[in-house]
Amino acid sequence: MLNEFKQFIAKGNVMDMAVGIIIGAAFTAIVTSLVEDLINPIISLFTGGLDFSGLGLALTEGEEAAVFAYGNFIMAVINFLIIAWVVFLLVKMVNRIKEMAENEPEEAPAEDPGPTEKELLMQIRDSLAKS
Repeated sequence: MLNEFKQFIAKGNVMDMAVGIIIGAAFTAIVTSLVEDLINPIISLFTGGLDFSGLGLALTEGEEAAVFAYGNFIMAVINFLIIAWVVFLLVKMVNRIKEMAENEPEEAPAEDPGPTEKELLMQIRDSLAKS
């Protein structure tokens, strides 16, 4: 059973998936920082610093009241939409760069320079000699 597990782990698909998950986690941190630290402050300039995270409906009374915190959900949806838009733009940019690299014109093969001047003169000489 241990050998089967080793074979399973050693397969390319599992290793590729593991690398993808690790890179995805690192990329998530980058995109989250981009949104929270750079994009959200710019948006708050235009919206007057709207923050829905404090919105909620108290379901019970008292210090330990249960709160239906719909404001946090609204903020999560807004952040998701911003992150999705940023990722969309990044993917679009990467695809455009790949497309430009694929469509880059290949160097035209060098044209056959043809016979040199010396070769042409030799052909003319030979043609005249035959006549």
